[in-house]
Amino acid sequence: MKNYLKDLKRKDHKRYLGGLDIFRYIGPGLLVTVGFIDPGNWASNFAAGSEFGYSLLWVVTLSTIMLIILQHNVAHLGIVTGLCLSEAATQYTPKWISRPILGTAVLASISTSLAEILGGAIALEMLFDIPILWGAILTTLFVVLMLFTNSYKKIERSIIAFVSVIGLSFIYELFLVEIDWPAATAGWVTPSFPKGSMLIIMSVLGAVVMPHNLFLHSEVIQSHEYNKKDDNSIRKVLKYELFDTLFSMIVGWAINSAMILLAAATFFKSGIQVEELQQAKSLLEPLLGNNAAMVFALALLMAGISSTITSGMAAGSIFSGIFGEPYHIKDSHSQVGVLLSLGVALLLIFFIGDPFKGLIISQMILSIQLPFTVFLQVGLTSSPRVMGKYVNSRWSTFVLYSIAVIVSILNIMLLFS
Repeated sequence: MKNYLKDLKRKDHKRYLGGLDIFRYIGPGLLVTVGFIDPGNWASNFAAGSEFGYSLLWVVTLSTIMLIILQHNVAHLGIVTGLCLSEAATQYTPKWISRPILGTAVLASISTSLAEILGGAIALEMLFDIPILWGAILTTLFVVLMLFTNSYKKIERSIIAFVSVIGLSFIYELFLVEIDWPAATAGWVTPSFPKGSMLIIMSVLGAVVMPHNLFLHSEVIQSHEYNKKDDNSIRKVLKYELFDTLFSMIVGWAINSAMILLAAATFFKSGIQVEELQQAKSLLEPLLGNNAAMVFALALLMAGISSTITSGMAAGSIFSGIFGEPYHIKDSHSQVGVLLSLGVALLLIFFIGDPFKGLIISQMILSIQLPFTVFLQVGLTSSPRVMGKYVNSRWSTFVLYSIAVIVSILNIMLLFS
């Protein structure tokens, strides 16, 4: 214990991505796409479609556009500086600015972990009739084991492939149900705020534009090997990253939209409001028949495990960045960040009476923290001292700050709704 406390005081730990090396081959943007179909997204999208039909599809469109811009921008920070967002904030901003924002980012990671662990627990209840609390404990222990042993890197591709197949099956089902396409098209591009919808709007926004993923993306992008001294090399990586982000975000937009469309065409049309995640298994019945419940539960379990891993990594990256260090699961700062996120999330689950409502609120909390992260990110990427000649253009800075302002306004609307 004495040696561990002494290790916490060190600030010279080296970067070691371990299991993150897989993203060298499948693209860092895919990490965010997995987050698009995590349990929190499922709950938010099914609630949006079942309660408000097609009218909240615009939130997915707006969120995806925001996410493309923000992820591309934060990836630039990681590529150009060799620092993740948390490290850069610690190095280039005063502590009275960086520490509170990074602290709230850790809280956002805890909120994310809560949703992901809950999703895994709900899946275990569906599969094996295990009580939610015991399922949450088992999910957390499994994720901690995979993170601390790096064994997850051996199965991560399988998890992503399996969850992606389920997500794409939602898209395929659009051809099996009767969608009101004119109403859906209008919903994608026309902002509307039906009475009582602000909580759902903010939960969908938070579920798509997850602040902890901005921190993690800036870390993951560095798993690519490139020569930071060579401008041509940097520009090549920046170009690759843009295509990777665009592709991943468009896939995510399609899957999120498909969930809302299906919920609107089935539940909303029948006047049924989704109040528990287990109800949504009926969306897969046209495609999978009697096996729908089992496949849905397996997909939910894999989504929960995969996204809990990434939220734990994000917390480790944020916490270690506070001490000016990169993510390294074998180092004490990263370990504390991971355990803090997962441990506190698990503890909070013991006090949640309605798991589905807990999922919705956890995603709404992410949207509340988001403006703080965006203002921090834009301040860094707009600074010549940080980015050199790769600093944001005036137009980029205006767009990025506009995103932060829009999210802030939506949060204020939620407060007074």
